[in-house]
Amino acid sequence: MAQGWQAVARAINARLSELGLSQRELVARSQVSRATVAEIQHNTAQRRRSDRTLEALSTALDWHPGHLAAVLAGKRPPKLAEPVVRGDEDVPGRLAAIEHQLREITEKLDGLGIVSDEINTNVANVVERFSERRKPGR
Repeated sequence: MAQGWQAVARAINARLSELGLSQRELVARSQVSRATVAEIQHNTAQRRRSDRTLEALSTALDWHPGHLAAVLAGKRPPKLAEPVVRGDEDVPGRLAAIEHQLREITEKLDGLGIVSDEINTNVANVVERFSERRKPGR
C-alpha cells in the first residue's frame, strides 16, 4: 500500500501544479485539515484514511469523487462524468455505471463507423430497459 500512497501524493502534487492551487487552497476547498492534507501530499504517514477524505480531496481537485481511491488501489481513475458506485450493494449505482459504459462503447463504435443501425437500436433498447428498472416504484 506504500506505493499506493506515494502515487496519491504524486497525483495530488501534479494536480495542484496543473490547477495552480496551493495547499492552503486545497484545504479550504476540501474541508480536510491542513495536517491531513500535508501528510497525504508529502506521503509522511501511510495509514487508512476515510473514504470521505479521499472523496473530498478528489472533488476539490476537480476530479471524480473516486479518483484518489482508484489511484490508491492502483486502478484506472474514473472520468469526471462516470457514476459513483458505493459498493457491491449499490444496485442503482452499478446500473448507472453499466449504462454509462454502454454509452461509451456505443460512442466509440460510432466513431469507428462500423456500427449498424440494428446494433445501435439493440444497445439503445438495453440502456432503456436498465433506465426503466432504476425508476422508483419498479
